[in-house]
Amino acid sequence: MTFWITTIAMSALVVLLLGRAMWRGAGATLQSKAQYDVQVYRDQLAEVDRDVARGVVGSEDAERVRTEISRRILMADGARETKQRATSGRPLVLLVSVAVVLVSGSVALYGQLGQPGYGDLALADRIAFAEEIRNNRPSQKSAEDSLPPVPLSQELSDEYKGLMQKLRDTVADRPDDLQGHRLLAQNEANIGNFAAAARAQKEVLRIVGEGATLTEVGDYAELLVLAAGGYVSPDAETALRAVLVKDREDGRALYYIGLMMVQTGRPDIAFRLWDRLLRRGPADAAWIAPIREQIMPLSQLAGVDYTLPSIGDGASNGPSAADIDAASEMSAEDRMAMIGGMVEGLSNRLATEGGPPRDWARLITSLGVMNNRTQALAVFNNAMQVFEGDEGALDIIRAAGSQAGVAE
Repeated sequence: MTFWITTIAMSALVVLLLGRAMWRGAGATLQSKAQYDVQVYRDQLAEVDRDVARGVVGSEDAERVRTEISRRILMADGARETKQRATSGRPLVLLVSVAVVLVSGSVALYGQLGQPGYGDLALADRIAFAEEIRNNRPSQKSAEDSLPPVPLSQELSDEYKGLMQKLRDTVADRPDDLQGHRLLAQNEANIGNFAAAARAQKEVLRIVGEGATLTEVGDYAELLVLAAGGYVSPDAETALRAVLVKDREDGRALYYIGLMMVQTGRPDIAFRLWDRLLRRGPADAAWIAPIREQIMPLSQLAGVDYTLPSIGDGASNGPSAADIDAASEMSAEDRMAMIGGMVEGLSNRLATEGGPPRDWARLITSLGVMNNRTQALAVFNNAMQVFEGDEGALDIIRAAGSQAGVAE
């Protein structure tokens, strides 16, 4: 409803400004024409008087001329009044016409290009819409075909170009040459030919089969993303998920999964993934720089009031397992006081800044140690909502909930 009120108000303002200009323009035109005619006839009367004074025109002739000019003045005044009455309604008619065309045209255009009746989406609808975008996004081939040809480095020597062509020909003749495909993938990537590098790396994975390392699978996923101009296609996502199945904390895979979430309408999930990677570090990780460049605008899309943390900042992470074990040697009162202080700091940080799933899990288990099941259950339920859709994070939360005795 707010949209339509704003639209109508803006249209009314435009019509008002146009009408004011049209009305003033019409009045000014009529007034200018009338003044011009009267001035011409007055000049003629003055000229007659001068001719009489010089003796050029006789008195009788001058009187006849004055009579004729006076008649023309009367006729001009009458014509002016008639024209003014006839045209006085034209600006109003034109103004109404403009208003009708403007409003009806805007409505028709919005009906064609916009989404009439499309209100603010509920969270569940937004998630479903994002899932639809993700399921129907372009393929790897479509993304590559949409890009212009990659300009390869002009600084390559003729000798290097010859060696590259020889390598390509050799690999083509020896499809099961593992080392050849590895060299081809590396060298194609070095010269910026990422699509060819991805194809070579795919052959590497085919040859090694189940023995492929996480690095090799991750390299393939990254080459697909680079070949698509930074777009994370379904093929790239499949490779990234394969890495995360074996290593949930693989930083490169998590970064690109976050990028995919940005591209498919889930900035909330992307923000949580990237924030966790940024806090975890290390500072020299390849994904840290691009995260720092993008996470502030991403936090706005995710609706988070965010302060960029220090890389690898583990402050205020709450009590660790070692902290809790050490606390077992204290008296019951001292132990509860120590854990309570740590839990309070962690709880405050998660409530105001958010944090990675392991911090939420630590808070849940700490509350379980304190036998505060009510708060542990509340935090558990909140965490399940915060990380909805992120199965890796939900597994961590569920494990903590089971340990605290609050998971179903």
